[in-house]
Amino acid sequence: MALPESIGQFEHVVLAAVLALDEAAYGVTIHAKVEEFIAPRTVSLGAVYATLDRLEDKGLVRSWLSDPTPERGGRSKRHYRLEPHGERALRDTTLAAKRICDNLERIWGEDVWTAGPRWKPVRQS
Repeated sequence: MALPESIGQFEHVVLAAVLALDEAAYGVTIHAKVEEFIAPRTVSLGAVYATLDRLEDKGLVRSWLSDPTPERGGRSKRHYRLEPHGERALRDTTLAAKRICDNLERIWGEDVWTAGPRWKPVRQS
């Protein structure tokens, strides 16, 4: 079995947004979900589209055009869904992030996630 595709942090967020949106995953909704996930940071719609293109080139998502809709002036929407390799890459990256978070809790304490914006870790010797 081939190793799953390696993905970066922003690709991880975009894949998670596609998964969360299911049938409603198209550019504008994906952008909104990504911003929800990374708040209070923001990201441009263009960065989301570029990442979706890259994920499609890697074979991690698939896109297709919907039928034209009157509310869009007769234009189609490009919908996205995860491919099996995309689901595997998302799962593997999420599990790695969870292991990192678990270790940080062990080192810094469970309150690391609720300490607020002024929290600064103390380097342990």
